Amino acid sequence: MAEELVIEKIEEVTAEEKAEVKLSVDLEKWQPKTGLGKKVKKGEITNIDAILDSGKKILEKEIVEILLPEMETELLLIGQAKGKFGGGQRRIFKQTQKKTSEGNKPHFMTIAVTGNKNGYVGVGSGKAKETVPAREKAYRSSKLNVIKIRRGCGSWECGCRSSHSIPFKVKGKCGSIEVNLIPAPKGTGLRVEKECQKILRLAGITDVWSKTRGCTTTKMNVVYACFDALKKLTKTKIKSDYVEALGIVEGKK
Repeated sequence: MAEELVIEKIEEVTAEEKAEVKLSVDLEKWQPKTGLGKKVKKGEITNIDAILDSGKKILEKEIVEILLPEMETELLLIGQAKGKFGGGQRRIFKQTQKKTSEGNKPHFMTIAVTGNKNGYVGVGSGKAKETVPAREKAYRSSKLNVIKIRRGCGSWECGCRSSHSIPFKVKGKCGSIEVNLIPAPKGTGLRVEKECQKILRLAGITDVWSKTRGCTTTKMNVVYACFDALKKLTKTKIKSDYVEALGIVEGKK
């Protein structure tokens, strides 16, 4: 009986696996609890770069929803369906069960990615005993982890000086997974794992080569390794001479 309930919960959200979610916040109803949130509501901070450059931690998702209203959120396929007929199909929820004397207690985990397709992206996870709370936690976490990335044209085959790819090669790591992102010429597309394609697309990158090493069946590690590589785009120091030569753009165009 418990297994039937779990299957029903998963089936309720399978239709939303590829759906993009756009959320907005009501300024009148929102009561900020942090000093950063109060400044955003008063209009003292109108650019999210001022927050990200200062290194301050965002603790309220409404801050991102106000400063980046064009953000889109999508769930990643990190789980796998169970059962005789549906086994092997990718799902947005990764299910685990704890066996007790009272029966099986299921838990669900999912990962969401948020981006505006113009230089800002965030990845977050959520875990709960029910599917809906886990999904809402992932949405919130992805917005709190928003970062800005550098884009450009670092491919020697192109040299168009536009922000369609990345300016240089970067490597991200999580567990045994290593994801190398390599600049590619225009028209190449996103030559990377499918879930990483969603992250790069919402970040505003359209052309990239990739090379992955490790146990790629663990999708969560692949996703976080790709996100770690994007973080290193802004952490790497570059000379001012290369900014114009590679068409480097940080954040919005």
